[in-house]
Amino acid sequence: MITTDFAPGSPCMLDLGVPDVPAAAAFYRAVLGWDLEPMGEEVEGGMFRMDGKMVAGLGKLTEEGARPAWMIYYTVADADATTRAVEAGGGTVRVAPMDIEQWGRMAQYSDPLGGQFAVWQPGGSTGVDLVDAPGSLCWTELYTSDAAAARRFYGDVFGWRFSDMPMPGGEGTYTLITPAGLPEERMHGGLLEVGEDALSLAGGRPYWHPVFAVADCDAAVAQVRGNGGTVQMGPVDAEGVGRMALCLDPFKADFVLLTPTQS
Repeated sequence: MITTDFAPGSPCMLDLGVPDVPAAAAFYRAVLGWDLEPMGEEVEGGMFRMDGKMVAGLGKLTEEGARPAWMIYYTVADADATTRAVEAGGGTVRVAPMDIEQWGRMAQYSDPLGGQFAVWQPGGSTGVDLVDAPGSLCWTELYTSDAAAARRFYGDVFGWRFSDMPMPGGEGTYTLITPAGLPEERMHGGLLEVGEDALSLAGGRPYWHPVFAVADCDAAVAQVRGNGGTVQMGPVDAEGVGRMALCLDPFKADFVLLTPTQS
């Protein structure tokens, strides 16, 4: 589970880049009940809030050639040291470490196969205010073309521990991710080796996507379809996990909706 103590190596923040900020704000309000708090007149975007609590960020997509997508940030103690580890592991620095006013220090990278991710060194802000609850982030997931290579790279960068479980129907292996030094109940994500067709969204490159908890997966999926989004898979029941669906927003940014199984 993801918590807001944001141990090193755990997801702490996420933001969405799209070409049309008002349209994205309306979509996620309908699907997840989020309100957008604008950043100010000079910045097109803001922070999504759920019952007053920050759950994600939203901004105008400005990088040339970039696809609309969610960017997931992981907590680190030292963004500069993490940057050196990324480079040593064959990754690429997309945005060098930089201070975001008094709030913290961030950097963005690509792993050696092209999967994009980011880190956050806390300052005045440690991350989002709400996780693991309806309308908030509850899991992160990497689709990759080479699970073994991903394990090596992210294990070296973050110190993550990995454990494998068989996919239903013998459809492969799903790798669970736990931050270094924490028990298995603090698993925060997984990675899955997939074929080329499953990576078409990112032009054949691996990609991370967020999983959002919802009270009723089917109702949320209906809102996705009714507000310009599409559903790639589901809703389906996953034993021991819950009812889930893989969705695209109107700009084809991917995310998963999950109504977790009650323990």
